[in-house]
Amino acid sequence: MEPEVAFGIVLRRLRLERGLSQEKLALDADLQRNYISLLERGLNSATIRTIFKLSAVLEVSVADLLAQVEGWVQSNGGKGERR
Repeated sequence: MEPEVAFGIVLRRLRLERGLSQEKLALDADLQRNYISLLERGLNSATIRTIFKLSAVLEVSVADLLAQVEGWVQSNGGKGERR
């Protein structure tokens, strides 16, 4: 699985677990809603600055966020598709 796709899966799951809309996440992280949508669909790569902003809003450490992404990449190697 491509890292961008895995990041999107993890981002969406964390957002939904916290009951946040894309709009609310974007507002709280000072990002555009469309950018959140692109990230969740694996169509864009997050910058390190964006990863820090998102992890703060989602109340998860950067290390944990990236570990979850890494887990998806490793457990689904080669099986992911861009949505």
